[in-house]
Amino acid sequence: MKSSWMLVAAALFALMSVLVKHASATFSPAELVFYRSAFGLLAIWSVIAIRHRQLLAPLATPHLRAHVWRSLSGFTALVLFFYAIARLPLATAVTLNYTAPLFLAALSAWWLRERHGRGLVGAVLLGFAGVLLLLRPQVQGQAWLPALAGLVSGMLAATAYVNVKNLGRLGESEWLVVFYFTLLSTAGGAAWMAIAGARIPQTGDWPWLIGIGVTATVAQLALTRAYHRGRTLTVGSLAYTTVGFSALYGVLLFGERLPPITWAGMAVVAAAGVWAVRASPPTAPDSL
Repeated sequence: MKSSWMLVAAALFALMSVLVKHASATFSPAELVFYRSAFGLLAIWSVIAIRHRQLLAPLATPHLRAHVWRSLSGFTALVLFFYAIARLPLATAVTLNYTAPLFLAALSAWWLRERHGRGLVGAVLLGFAGVLLLLRPQVQGQAWLPALAGLVSGMLAATAYVNVKNLGRLGESEWLVVFYFTLLSTAGGAAWMAIAGARIPQTGDWPWLIGIGVTATVAQLALTRAYHRGRTLTVGSLAYTTVGFSALYGVLLFGERLPPITWAGMAVVAAAGVWAVRASPPTAPDSL
């Protein structure tokens, strides 16, 4: 039952994607990343300050450069993911982003020199076969650019996870890793808005923007509780229910109708992701 917190997180992450898709008609991906990160930053900073009864001292770190690299990859992954959500069927965009465990397996073997068994290699190959099925309708429909953005968002999310592993080896706490990610993502979104311009939210926009921040933050907390209290392999497998929730939301709320080859690709990618999770060492990467 403790692992079932991942189902709560999955439903909320998928709901966040729904809110992003709706708000993307008005706001750019960078603006949405700003609002998503700003609410998370406020929540995390408050928790750290309350727990330590200090405002700034617990946030000091000797590994700022490592945090910057982790945050840059995570920020860029979020921007590309939100761009894909705006222009692709919801479930397709989410599935492409959830190729991160497949890229993570490949990157950890090359970057961290981790050895993987045949099971994990098979999962990666199966996953990318599913990606080809998933991309085929998008390329034929001239939606190759957002499809590529969704795929690259998964790759950059995996890069962020590898950086999280490195920060863990350096002794950084999970709270600091999440804090600096949300801090630099908020700053990155604000800088983008200052350069490219930004729309001032109207009264009717705030429920959507606040909803994005709240669902992302609560989903992150539910995910953290699931990994802390549940079985890692079970939780990692349940994470792929986000794809199912996204497909359901897409059909019910946006009237999306996907061709059979897309459903097949989504199923193959999800199955390969679960296989990769179960074939990998039991670690819980920090979420975007």
